[in-house]
Amino acid sequence: MKSIIVTGGTYGIGKGISLGLSRRGYGVVAFGVNDRQPGSLAENAKEILQSEARELGLPLDVLEADVSRAGDVQRVIEYALRSYGQIDGLVNNAAVGPLGNILDTPEELWDRIIDVNLKGMYLTCKAVLPNMIRHGGGSIVNIGSGAGWGKPNMLAYAASKGGVFALSASLAYDHFRDHVRVNVVVPGGGGIVTGMSLGRVGGDLEKLIRGTSGTVAGRSAEPADIEAAVAFLLSDDAAAISGTVIDVGCFSHQGGPIPSKSATLSAPAEPSRFKG
Repeated sequence: MKSIIVTGGTYGIGKGISLGLSRRGYGVVAFGVNDRQPGSLAENAKEILQSEARELGLPLDVLEADVSRAGDVQRVIEYALRSYGQIDGLVNNAAVGPLGNILDTPEELWDRIIDVNLKGMYLTCKAVLPNMIRHGGGSIVNIGSGAGWGKPNMLAYAASKGGVFALSASLAYDHFRDHVRVNVVVPGGGGIVTGMSLGRVGGDLEKLIRGTSGTVAGRSAEPADIEAAVAFLLSDDAAAISGTVIDVGCFSHQGGPIPSKSATLSAPAEPSRFKG
């Protein structure tokens, strides 16, 4: 059985990834913090995920640990090695993302966001790579964000997620010959429900999904959509893929915005520049 570690794997997108990978037959070690984090409504997630996994009959290991603390990360790695003998994959999903510009972001909040979102990936990748290299390779999937290309009122979060793109590309280069694949999945599609996204709108689900472009599927993205992309990158079907970004329902970040349906239907055709 191949083993996968999922950081921030107890709530929202991370929870969907943990449950989905477990259903696919992976040995999953999911971890996160139980206390509410800045800008998020998620709490007591460990017990909730454990209960759901039991009801579904999934052998999912759920630990409480802080990805920004090297000691906690090492404890999770040791647990995974004791349980499975090696680590085949790592999914870096843990993140915090309070809103704010540079003037209303205190230094301690900046530090917390960078510590979780960027330093956390540094710590987990540094901890799993020796084992992956010894066993001839592995797969790391880092969860990015469209904010990594810059967004208003998300300064610290955007800075951290921009760092994720650079960190991931550098890792892909450095460990190409070690057969360790490193890729990024960007969630999006508007209205995807996480503790972070709900926290930004005060828990108002209607406000979260109002006015979003959704996905080409005609609906908002769901955790299962993100899990499917992650599962592909972890699988042998992606054995030759490294250094790439898969954008799930987030097309507007690539040069949008996507026009509203009404605008698309009512826009007049542009006259031809060419005369026949």
